[in-house]
Amino acid sequence: MSGPIIHINGWPGTGKLTIARELSRLIGARLLDNHSVLDPAHALFDRRDPLHHSLRRALRSAIFDHLRRMELQTALIFTDALSDDVHDSAVFDEYRQLAAERAAPFVAVVLDIDAERNLERLTAAGRAERHKLTNPKILAALRANHRLLRAAELPLVELDVSELAPAEAAGILSQRIAEALESDPKPPSPTP
Repeated sequence: MSGPIIHINGWPGTGKLTIARELSRLIGARLLDNHSVLDPAHALFDRRDPLHHSLRRALRSAIFDHLRRMELQTALIFTDALSDDVHDSAVFDEYRQLAAERAAPFVAVVLDIDAERNLERLTAAGRAERHKLTNPKILAALRANHRLLRAAELPLVELDVSELAPAEAAGILSQRIAEALESDPKPPSPTP
């Protein structure tokens, strides 16, 4: 039986990576956060440089190629900050396709957070050195102009983490993900 694929989505500064680390320990999953793909491109190229985007694309392609060959029993957790636009939906479809190819059950998780707490976490010490978004104006524009992607036709777990410690959030997610997998254990259909 294939290990599940869990995709954690939330605004920058929500605490996705910290929560995902706790969750991966709880359920024995491998974690690949979005910065594992973004950081090499950020370190080498300005975002406006075409090489930034092409490096991200090449890294993502190589990673997904290797994930397709990974032991099927391995549970996987991914983190992202995806909105409901066409580009981000296409990125999400790559996870859906991976789950279909691995015949793995897939659970989409959306972490919500109130705007004030989100801003506090976004500007917390240490984020800038890890190449994470720290600009409050960009976060405000994202929250004003976009909605977080919520996958259709997949088990969906939503959690407001505004007042939760990471370990507490991971514990709740672990339980809700197990329930979602119990109620809908089948892998998603391949994307067209």
